[in-house]
Amino acid sequence: MNLSTNRFSTKRGTIPEQAAEFQPHIFRKESFFNNLLTPELVSHAVLSCNASTAARNVFFSEWPRMNEMPPTDNEIGQLRTGQRLTLTIQDIAFGGEGVGRVGEFVVFTPFTAPQETVEVEITEVKKRFARARLLEVLSPSTDRAQPQCQYYGVCGGCQYQHLAYPTQLVIKRKQIQDLFQRIGGFAQAVISPVIPCPRPYGYRNRIMVRSQWNKPRQALDIGFVRHDCGLVVDVASCAIAEPILNEKLKEIRSQPPPKGGIKVVLRALPKEWEVPQDSFFQNNSHLLPELVDTIRKCLVSSGVSYLLDVYCGVGFFGISLANLVDRFAGVEVDQMAVRAARNNARKWNCHNGEFIVGPAEVLLPRLMKCYPADQTALILDPPRTGCPRESLEMIRKVRPAQVVYVSCHPATLARDLNILCGGGVFELKQVTPLDMFPQTQHVECVADVRLVGPAAKVSLPTS
Repeated sequence: MNLSTNRFSTKRGTIPEQAAEFQPHIFRKESFFNNLLTPELVSHAVLSCNASTAARNVFFSEWPRMNEMPPTDNEIGQLRTGQRLTLTIQDIAFGGEGVGRVGEFVVFTPFTAPQETVEVEITEVKKRFARARLLEVLSPSTDRAQPQCQYYGVCGGCQYQHLAYPTQLVIKRKQIQDLFQRIGGFAQAVISPVIPCPRPYGYRNRIMVRSQWNKPRQALDIGFVRHDCGLVVDVASCAIAEPILNEKLKEIRSQPPPKGGIKVVLRALPKEWEVPQDSFFQNNSHLLPELVDTIRKCLVSSGVSYLLDVYCGVGFFGISLANLVDRFAGVEVDQMAVRAARNNARKWNCHNGEFIVGPAEVLLPRLMKCYPADQTALILDPPRTGCPRESLEMIRKVRPAQVVYVSCHPATLARDLNILCGGGVFELKQVTPLDMFPQTQHVECVADVRLVGPAAKVSLPTS
């Protein structure tokens, strides 16, 4: 494994401008829940980085019901901060928090399990929901497990260590099914069971370590952000990180930075792939073969001859699947990643593809003119914010035979597939979830989307 350290990370993509207009108001009752906004537009606003976990949970788990509900009892002050109460946890919301209710009023509590009876303390009260902290599990679920990390419950990196691993997989599938049904109107049967990770702990090949001066302790905290605030919790090792990264973390702790506020990214990359420090690569090498195999099965099933790998990074998917097609092309805005992709292609003796630097929304129209649409598949692997709407509309216009959409955020995936499949242009055949992030709320999905009608013969702009 190659071990690399860098102090900066890059993020690609932005949320749509029209959704940004609503971000300052997402917590105002008159503009978030009660205005006549479309679910699609509200989802863009709630998915922004400015929205809290609780707000996202409310939208994706409860918004359809809440928008039709009469005023709740809490509007006349039934719940208050600091109040203790007993709840029965009915479900786990998207984001990992347990869902309990006082009448019809939703109370989110982390580190709980379905069907448990718990004592909680209210920490925050909004018009339509409240948040609470767990005080005691009065009647534990049979699905409870012993966390393997001493920092679990304080560190914000994991949400599901208290749940047995098979239960985590069932919960994640149900969350994806609910999201796809509510956001896109897709049938729950289209979501396959989640493919488990062979290594539920010690799998991450990338972690970001933060430092912060702790005034009460008069010491530097080196670790990760707490689950309940923006402070850093001091962490000596991470249970879900590769062992080699924990060794590197020990080195950093033995020679701490001179001041707080410094972020250090630790990576353990496979030797067979060239990956620049700031370029994207999947964080779980142990389930990576299953991810490639899932995409391979989609392409084999459609029988396409050409492949466009959009947001290709260092060329991993294009190169791994090159033997299935006559020609392929990769598109990536990260210039260093494209240089690495070309080197990786030479290293793997891959000669039937090319890699191009530039924004996908600019290059896709030109590339689609070079490949016959009815014989071409797209692989979309965008950042968690999803694809720009203009790119999705362009894909709908040119109508390739297949779109294989890879996403680590089921909500943005459902939103984008709703756009792609609108009007019956494309059909969602199957969604295969893969647990690339055990013990956490996150999950990878591969969606197989097929053209319904004939490919269009259209003239697309080149810029």
